Amino acid sequence: MPDCTVVVITYNDAARLPRAVRSVLGQSLRDLEVIIADDASNDDTARVAGELARTDPRVHYLRRQTNSGGCGAPRNDGLDAAAAPYVMFLDSDDELPRHACKSLLGEIERTGADFVAGQISRLHERSGRLAPYYPSLFARRRVVAGIREEPELFLDSFSTNKLYNVRFLRENGLRFPEDIHYEDHVFAAGLYAVSRRFAIVPWVVYHWHRAPDDSSISLNIKELDNVRHRVAAARLSDDVLRAHDAGDLVPARQDRFLRQDLRVYLNPLPRRDRVWVEEFASIVRPYLEEVPSEAFERIEPMARVCCRLILDDRVDDLMVAARSLSYPCAAPRVAVRHAGRTYWGTTVTPGMDITRLRMAELPYTAARLRHEVTEIAADGERIRMVVHTYDPFGMLPSEWTAFLQLGGERVPIKPVPSGDGGYVSKITFTPADSCDPRIGFTRLSDGRTTTDRLMAPPTMEPIALRGRTVTAEGNAAYLRVRAPSVTSPLQRIKRRLMRRLSTPAMKLRFYKAVIRLLPPRRNLALFEADVGKGYTGSPRAIYEELRRRNLPIDVVWSVARDRANFPGDARLVRRGGWHYVWLLARAGIWVDSHGFPLNYPKPPGTRYLQTWHGQGIKSVGFDAPDLRADFDRPRDEWRAAVARWDALISPSAEFSRIFLPSNGYQGWVLRYGTPRCDALVRRETRHDVMERLEIPPGTKILLYAPTYRDRAKNSGQSVRADLELMAEELSGEWVLILRTHPVERFSTPQHLRHFVRPAGSYPEINDLILASDALLTDYSSVMCDYALTGKPMVFLIDDWDEYRLTERGVYHDLPAIAPGPCVTTTEEVVAALRELPAVHAAYAERYAAFHRLWCADERGDAAARVVDAFFERREAS
Repeated sequence: MPDCTVVVITYNDAARLPRAVRSVLGQSLRDLEVIIADDASNDDTARVAGELARTDPRVHYLRRQTNSGGCGAPRNDGLDAAAAPYVMFLDSDDELPRHACKSLLGEIERTGADFVAGQISRLHERSGRLAPYYPSLFARRRVVAGIREEPELFLDSFSTNKLYNVRFLRENGLRFPEDIHYEDHVFAAGLYAVSRRFAIVPWVVYHWHRAPDDSSISLNIKELDNVRHRVAAARLSDDVLRAHDAGDLVPARQDRFLRQDLRVYLNPLPRRDRVWVEEFASIVRPYLEEVPSEAFERIEPMARVCCRLILDDRVDDLMVAARSLSYPCAAPRVAVRHAGRTYWGTTVTPGMDITRLRMAELPYTAARLRHEVTEIAADGERIRMVVHTYDPFGMLPSEWTAFLQLGGERVPIKPVPSGDGGYVSKITFTPADSCDPRIGFTRLSDGRTTTDRLMAPPTMEPIALRGRTVTAEGNAAYLRVRAPSVTSPLQRIKRRLMRRLSTPAMKLRFYKAVIRLLPPRRNLALFEADVGKGYTGSPRAIYEELRRRNLPIDVVWSVARDRANFPGDARLVRRGGWHYVWLLARAGIWVDSHGFPLNYPKPPGTRYLQTWHGQGIKSVGFDAPDLRADFDRPRDEWRAAVARWDALISPSAEFSRIFLPSNGYQGWVLRYGTPRCDALVRRETRHDVMERLEIPPGTKILLYAPTYRDRAKNSGQSVRADLELMAEELSGEWVLILRTHPVERFSTPQHLRHFVRPAGSYPEINDLILASDALLTDYSSVMCDYALTGKPMVFLIDDWDEYRLTERGVYHDLPAIAPGPCVTTTEEVVAALRELPAVHAAYAERYAAFHRLWCADERGDAAARVVDAFFERREAS
C-alpha cells in the first residue's frame, strides 16, 4: 500500500499533463501512487497518459467513456480507486512543490487530523511571480477543533491544497457533486461541516498556474453561465451545511461569497457592457436577498455599496461604483456627509455608508478627486480630450490653479464649472514618455497641490501615435501613456562598454592604483550619512559646524538618490560612481555614519572619522546576525573596515562598553555626546512638521518608529501595531507619524491617511522627535535620542522573546529598564495613550535612570567639541 495517492484530473490537456505528473513523481515522498483521472479527453491525452503509466509503475490511468462537463466526476473516480490511506487532488495544469506530500503526510500523522490544509499560491506564468492566496489564513501552524473555531476558513474552499484521510471521507460519504461547476465549494462545505479536527500549515503545498490565456472554469468569468454556476454552488453549499445541522455556519459561508466569489465579477465589471451587467445583477440578486443584512456590514464599504445597488436594481450606478473597487480605488462622483458619516451617492442610506474609507478626512495633498475622460481622440500627434472633474468631498478651495501632469511636465489647464458642483476641462496634449496622466489643483493660499489619475472610458480602444500608445488600463480603466525605450546603435554600444568597464572589480582596481600614485588632498573631505541616503545625522551636524567656523575644508557629500534636502551650495557626488571612487581616493578626510565601501582600503594619510548612527539595546558588530555566524570572510572584511577608523564618536560610557569590544575597535574615542543630538538638547527645529505633514492645530502627535527585523527586511513586518484599531480609537485627538526604518518598506493604506502620516523618507528625524508628544517604538535606538526630550514613551514588544533569543539579540532586558510601559497588544498601546500623563509619571524614576545610562554626556555641544578635537587641533598642528 502506498503512503499517499495523488489524483490528477485532466481533460484535453495533453501538453501540460506531464508537468503535473512529474511534479508528483518527483516528490520527496517516494512511496506514493498517481491516478490520472481523464474526463473522456478527445485530444492526445490518452496517449500521453498511457506513456506516463508505462514509464513509472506508480502511475495508473483511468478514463471515463463520456465527458462529465466538470471536475467532480473525475475526482470521485480517483477517490474511489485510491489505494493509499491519504489522498490529494491535483489539476493537470498545476503543480505540487517538491515536499508537499511528505510535509502534509507528516503533519496528518502527527496531529491525527481529518485533513491538513496548506498555503496555495498562484503562479503567474508570464512573470514567474508567486502570489499566496489569503496568506493570513495560513500564517501559523495549528490544529483547529472544527470550523466554528475559525469560520473565516470558509475562504479556503479549495480541494487541491489539502491532504485527506481517505477513511474519513468514505465513512462520511464526502464526494464531489457531478452536475455543477465550483463543486469544490460544495465539497468544502460538507468537509467543514463534519470535520471535528483539522490542521493548518503555513508553507506552500500547491502551485496554481495562471497562464496568460487561461480558459479554466474558475477564470472563464465573462460567461454568464459561469455566474449561474457559482451562485448555484453557493446556494447548494448553504443547503449542505443545514443538512448537517450546521445552519448557524451559513452566514460565515455567505461571508465568503460576498468577500471572494462576488468580487471575482465585480472587479472587472466596469469593462462589461450594460446588457451584461444587467443580466449579471439579475442572476446574483435573488441570492443576495437571502443574505442577512448584518453580513453586508462585515465586507469592505465599496463592495457593500455595489451589493446595495444590485439589490436596488440601479445598474448604471453599479457600473460607476465598481470602478472604485480595484486598486487604485477611484473616488465617488458624489458623496454626502451627515452626522460625522460619509455616504456614497446623494442620499443618506445605511447600505451606502463609506465612512470607513475616510476619503472625506484626508489631508489636502492626499485628497481624492474623480477625473473622468468623457471624450478622447487623436489629433495628429496630439490627444484631445474632455475631462469631467468631480469633487465629492468639497476639498477644493475657493482659489486654485490647475494643470495636467505628464510625468515631469506640467501643462496648465482651465477647468470651468460644470453646473453639478464639478468642473469640465478641454485639454490638448502631446504624449511624451510613459506616464500616468494626472490632473492637479494647487491651492493658492499655501502652494499645496493635490493630484489624481484620469479615468478613461472603460471600453476605449488604444490610441496609437508615433512611438506612443494611449490606453485604458486596469479594471478602473485609468489612462496610461506608453512609450517604448528608443536608443541609437551608438548609445547601445556606449552602454555595453560602460557596463563592461564599470564593474565593482574594475572600480576597485582603479581606486587602488590612484592611492598608490597620488597622495590624498589634506583639506578635501568626503562626507556620507546613512550610506548616502540623505543630509542628516551627525555628519550633517559636523558639516554645519565646519561651515559656521568657515574652516578651509572642501567638503563633498555622497548621495545615493535624493538630492532635494541638501543645501543649495553643497557639492554632491553620486555614491558608487566613478567620481565617487576618485574622491574616496583623493580625500584626506572621511566622515560617515555607517561605513564607506568595506573592501576599499583607506589611502595612506587619510583620516577617517566614524560618527556611527545610534546606541541602544540591540546587538551590533560581531554580535549581530550577519556577523555572529562562524564565517571568516564577512568577519575579516568587517574587521578590516573597522581598522580604517581613526576616531570614533561615543555618545556615552554605556555605548563604549558595548560597542568597542563588539566591533573590535581600539582606536581614538571622542566621548563628547552625539553631534546629531545637539539639536534635540537645544530644541532646534529646522522644519515646521505640523505644516509640512498637514497636521491640524490642537492635535496630539504620536511618533511611531519601529526598527526592522533582520530576517524580514523590506517586508513591512516591523509595523506591528494595528493601525486600523488605533485610527478607530484615537483619530481626532491624535495623529500618528509613521517613521519606518530606512531598510523597511511599508505602504500606508489610503483609508488610514487621515490618521497616519507616512514619514519614512522625511529628511530629519530630529524634527519629528521635537514635534511629537509621545513615542511608540520597540527596540529602535531612537529611544535613546528621545530620552533627551523627557517626553513619554511606550514600547510595543509583542515579539520580545523571538527578537532577543532568535532574531537580532539584545544587551539589555528592555522590560526591566524601559522608561515607559512595555506592552504586547495595540489595545494596551491605546490604553496607555489615554492615560498618558499618569502612565508617564509612574515611570519617572526609571526614565531618569535611563537618561543617566544613555544621555549623561549630551550637553548640546558635541559637534563643536568633535570639530575642536578632530579638525581644529589637527589644523593647528
